[in-house]
Amino acid sequence: MTTIAPEGLLAIDASAQDLLFREARTANTFSDEPVTDDQLRAIYDLVKWAPTAMNAQPLRLVAVHTPQARERLLPLMAEGNRAKTASAPLTLIVAADEDFHEHLPVTFPHREGAREAMHANPGRPAMARFNASIQLGYLILGIRAAGLAAGPMAGFDAAAVEKEFLEGNQRAIAVVNAGKPGPDAWFPRNPRLEFEQAVKVV
Repeated sequence: MTTIAPEGLLAIDASAQDLLFREARTANTFSDEPVTDDQLRAIYDLVKWAPTAMNAQPLRLVAVHTPQARERLLPLMAEGNRAKTASAPLTLIVAADEDFHEHLPVTFPHREGAREAMHANPGRPAMARFNASIQLGYLILGIRAAGLAAGPMAGFDAAAVEKEFLEGNQRAIAVVNAGKPGPDAWFPRNPRLEFEQAVKVV
């Protein structure tokens, strides 16, 4: 059952709610309509405003656009994810940069010594992954805001993807296909938990 909030409770109109949430689906096939570099930049320029601890911004993206890069990626995907990845006009490798602290003098300038303190912090890798995961959620919404469908996946050989595509201490956390949906793109819509099942008010 689709629950629609009474008018006035949410700041965005019903069509925006549908675009970003209610009608948005995980696509399993894609059309051959390209996703342009300008679209990708516009998506990132929304996603970069996601909240992260200490303004860490550990999200790093590798945009797999060319046929040659896609051929390198496909064998590293789980078998069930290869066909959809082959059909997507854009695939984003989503990574958490464990060396995010190197940017803290610029992104968190009011905390003197933040880079040095975080360099020695054993919790830095977990912090990178947690905050990049928050940004991943925003990335999916940013793709939807561009009128595209997103297909996030965790089925891939992370170590192999890191070796083939990533740099330094970047750790792969997801692969996301993006584009206009193709034929038979959707599985049947599965139920969602209702408020009373998921929220405890104390």
